[in-house]
Formats: sequence, C-alpha cells, structure tokens
Amino acid sequence: MFTFGPVNSRRFGLSLGIDLSPKQKSCNFDCVYCELEPSKPTHKIPNPPKVEDIIKEVREKLQEFSDIDVITITSNGEPTLYPYLDNLVDELNKIKNNKKLLILSNASTICGKDIQNSLKKIDIVKLSLDCATQRCFKKIDRPLKGIMIDDIISCMKKFREIFLNTLVIEVLLVKGINDKDEEIKRINQVLQEIKPNRVDIGTIDRPPAYKVQKVDEEKIAKLSQIFTNLPISIIRKNPPKIKEDFTKEEILELLKRRPQSQFDIDTFFSEKSKENLKFLLKQNKIHKVNIGGVDFYQF
Repeated sequence: MFTFGPVNSRRFGLSLGIDLSPKQKSCNFDCVYCELEPSKPTHKIPNPPKVEDIIKEVREKLQEFSDIDVITITSNGEPTLYPYLDNLVDELNKIKNNKKLLILSNASTICGKDIQNSLKKIDIVKLSLDCATQRCFKKIDRPLKGIMIDDIISCMKKFREIFLNTLVIEVLLVKGINDKDEEIKRINQVLQEIKPNRVDIGTIDRPPAYKVQKVDEEKIAKLSQIFTNLPISIIRKNPPKIKEDFTKEEILELLKRRPQSQFDIDTFFSEKSKENLKFLLKQNKIHKVNIGGVDFYQF
C-alpha cells in the first residue's frame, strides 16, 4: 500500500496521503523530534515504488473518497528523494480534478533545479525551517554531511521567485534548542525575505526519536509574536480557557500587525469580539482569505 487515509488535517483539510518510502525510513535528516526511529541520514529511497502503481492506488481511493481536499505527497522520510517525483507530479495533476496537490518536504533538496521544477507544478508546497543558523540546524535536524542551512535559505528565496502557488513554511520548536528569542528573530528575518503565504508553528506532539521535550503552548504563543507581517497558524492541542474582549479598534490594530487565523478567532476571541469582527468584515474594513486550507482575517 502506498496510500493512507483520508485523515483530517486542521492545516490542510481532509487529506489522502501518498507514502513514497512505505517500507523504511529514507531521509537525509535525522531530526531529534521525528516520530520515526533514529536512523542514519541517506540521500536516496531504496527500491522506490513505481509511478504507475501509485497512480493506480490513488485512482481507486479517489473513487472511494470523493470529498477529500488535498492529495498529500509525503514519505517515511523526505519525499523529494523519490527519483521519479517529476513524473509522479505530472500524473497526479492529470487525475486530481478539483483536489489540491500538496507536498510535505524538509526543504533539504530545494537547491536542485529539477526539484524546483517539480515543486512548481504542485498547488501547496510545505517546507520546513526549524533554524536559521548552522549550529542550531545541525543540533535539531541532524542533516546528512554537507547540507548547509545558508544554502537552503538562499535557494528557498530563489524558489519563491518562481513559485506562484501557495508556499507554507513550518517551524517546529524543541525545548532548549530553537525556542530562544534570538533564533526566532533570525528565522523571522529570513521569512520576511522569503515571503511565504503562511507560517505554521508547532512543537512535539508524538513520542520523539531522541530525548527532547516540547515547548509549552504559552511560550509558543509568546514566540509567535516575534513574527511580523505574516499569517501565522499555531498548531495547538490545548486552547486557553480565557477568551479576550477586543474592541473594533483593537481588532484593526491586531490585524495590521499580523493576520489572525480562524483558529485564533475561535480560541482567543470572546463572543463580543467575534461580533466586532463580523461588523468590520461587513463594513469591508477587513478581509477573509483562505491560504492553503486555513482561513485568515487580515487588514
């Protein structure tokens, strides 16, 4: 089996997954937070499945599940190591109909022109950026020798110039490694240049490969304030119980600084605040947009 699900993702909707390395972990990172067992980084997927076999399964699943939102290219590791990625993307685009095609990548191969050309044809590209310094990068993502974060960042910027669809950057926080203000400020500086459509911020929520700990949600919320002028989606497990009263003027100031997701509204806004939000929306003083399956309110 190469497909799994559908599974309901708060970030991307109802997703049909495709695993390009179903028999073993194949990744050029050995991230400390990975839900898979520790393994030596590699640059290839052994015995990769055939494109025609994958497409056959996807066709069958699409007939069975007509209400999915996205077809997600992923892997027990890094999907862009799949040697037939370009052909697979072309074939999936032929059969996806009104579904979105999504890939979840660690961004390690983004400097490859062939990879960029393949990713250009995908509706939503999610790339990881856990650190903006090499020291932090090596500590948290444990990459294959020779992979440099400065190269990845530089190539992300170049890719953004040619990529016209939805770009999502994910930052996964690990306690004591990349949860310091200075590291987040560096990431924010980089993101201001990359200009992704959306930034997802989360932490460990499954047993990790190594003895590392998650960052508590209060600190994640605080660190998220460092990011400026970007739609931020915080991946939460335990929403706060206290909701805030915001005036219309406060909501406008809040949205000027940073768009708020629907989840933010549901989580933090009191009923009075939501009424004020609806009023501003009706008056066209703010706007609601959907970015990669997540609704945002923006000024």
